[in-house]
Amino acid sequence: MIRCVLFDLDGVLRHFDAGFVARVEAEHGLPAGALDAAAFEPALLYAVTTGAITRSAWVRQVGEAVGNPAAGEAWGRQPFHADEAMLKLADELRAQGTIVAILTNGTDTIDAELAESGIAARVDRVFNSATIGAAKPDPAAFEHVLAALGFEPSEVFFTDDSRHKLDGATRLGLVTHLFRGVGGLRAALRQSSAAPPGP
Repeated sequence: MIRCVLFDLDGVLRHFDAGFVARVEAEHGLPAGALDAAAFEPALLYAVTTGAITRSAWVRQVGEAVGNPAAGEAWGRQPFHADEAMLKLADELRAQGTIVAILTNGTDTIDAELAESGIAARVDRVFNSATIGAAKPDPAAFEHVLAALGFEPSEVFFTDDSRHKLDGATRLGLVTHLFRGVGGLRAALRQSSAAPPGP
């Protein structure tokens, strides 16, 4: 029986402006893709998502990597919006007694971001890799969630928009779903007998 639905955050419950980074690069004379290449360099990304460095340090290092601190600061101000269709699903799940939680490869500012956006009020728990000290797909991140919730792996349904991020959850025995949209997720939840009534 599914007792908890565990959501990834970015690309699932919240989304960023797809053209924002390109506009920043154009304004600062940077080649396309330079900022994200610097930001998501594996060692740097691992450091910020496991809490070894702060988000502000990450943003600063992105600016240094592209040789343009102002562009890095602008990149760090990316706007985002909550996915209301997904939050409606979260509301429905909670109304039927299912625990709804987030597991994100985040930074030290996630709690503030989710509180300000209203997302935090629509879920029961938020688990942040920067606090846990382990990032998806490391099984340790999922083990932390299971221990905190007191659930068996088979009682937790996890969805993420990155196939790679599902690996640790699958290895532990969580029910997993590759997120491609709310319709597909609802169908997967129905198949696992975790879905609320609705379309």
